[in-house]
Amino acid sequence: MSLIHNTSADGATLTIRIKGKFDFNLVQSFRNAYGDLDANVTQVVVDLRETDYMDSSALGMLLNMKKTLSDSIKTIQISNCQPQLRKILQISRFDKKFDIK
Repeated sequence: MSLIHNTSADGATLTIRIKGKFDFNLVQSFRNAYGDLDANVTQVVVDLRETDYMDSSALGMLLNMKKTLSDSIKTIQISNCQPQLRKILQISRFDKKFDIK
């Protein structure tokens, strides 16, 4: 399980990529990934392409990020969901709170 984050070449998009399990063990590194954003960042993408597990603490981390960034970020997108993760997000009604691709 690991977390990688980087900013696009134009500085407008922060991408947070999670590999393996998205659970409580990633709380601090997830917060650090978006905690000190450059003023140019207007979009955050949480890439779940390599994520195979997500629990309720991951849902809480996503909500906390949205609350923290709501004044400064236009779009928070959750992308590349595996079918089982997409189902969790839909059941939790995250499709109403986030742009899920």
